[in-house]
Amino acid sequence: MCPIRTADAEEISRAVYVNEIEHPIARCLRQDEAADRILYVVTTLGVPLKIKGSGDGMATEAASVDSELALIYSKRKGNTVNLAGPVPNPFYRQMRARFAHPRFPIYLVTRLAGYDFEDVRSMIDRSLEARNRGKFVFDLKASDSAGGNDWFRVAAGLLPKDRVVLDDTSRVLYDQHEVIGYAGWGSNDPDRKERNLRFEWLPGAIATEFVSTDGRTFARPPDSWNLTTWQDREHMFAGSPQSLTADYIHQGATGCSGHVYEPYLAATPHPQYLFPAYFSGRNLAESYYLSIPVLSWQNIVIGDPLCKIGQPQ
Repeated sequence: MCPIRTADAEEISRAVYVNEIEHPIARCLRQDEAADRILYVVTTLGVPLKIKGSGDGMATEAASVDSELALIYSKRKGNTVNLAGPVPNPFYRQMRARFAHPRFPIYLVTRLAGYDFEDVRSMIDRSLEARNRGKFVFDLKASDSAGGNDWFRVAAGLLPKDRVVLDDTSRVLYDQHEVIGYAGWGSNDPDRKERNLRFEWLPGAIATEFVSTDGRTFARPPDSWNLTTWQDREHMFAGSPQSLTADYIHQGATGCSGHVYEPYLAATPHPQYLFPAYFSGRNLAESYYLSIPVLSWQNIVIGDPLCKIGQPQ
């Protein structure tokens, strides 16, 4: 346990992050030579979520707290991390490698967060009941010029056919049963009009979506709030009209990824690595970080890092 005292806010300055979060956690990790032994860092509901920063596009200094914390180990080894833009993730696509130090000089950082304590407790309880069963659901959008749909198709092809639902029509997949994995375009699918997919999520189910600001907040919107558009500024929530990572946890998922600011598609979790890794028995943290190309960026991973569904029977 590493207690910290910091701002009661989701968005903080770089100075607050360094002095009140990174440095205290680094000191904790140096105690009892824990820095090499510990592989995972878990932040909790209430720890600041995102760091304000100057610059635009891929040169911004803004990032998620969790993605910055992943680099504490590397900094301890004397490596310099540029503030502007992302840093390559050394564990990305290492499908057959065992995650260990010092080969991979990072921590795998996940967050135990939801709209409230009950969401977090329920998420952890579900992780303890996880089993390798159920369906992997891939909901493509009808028109995609960026290539994300192709990643879904590759992911689906790497999983057992009888456990995959893949839809490449304009139809949005609602009311799916026995879901253990889900990937879609969220509110970036123009045909999706409902916030709640009404899935039956199995214990251990994980989700990801190609949405720029889905991890922007863990404040709970009104139950009446729904997805909207950037033109409809009156009905945005927390500065955005887009879908929310915390909704998936609240609705029954055990893990989910998100983004605190614009990550750009190339830096989102790649489903063709995420889901095959999880299906093969990797834990939640390893599966997500295998699929995320960069660190010191906008990504967050929600869930118990050690959750796993086990190898297929």
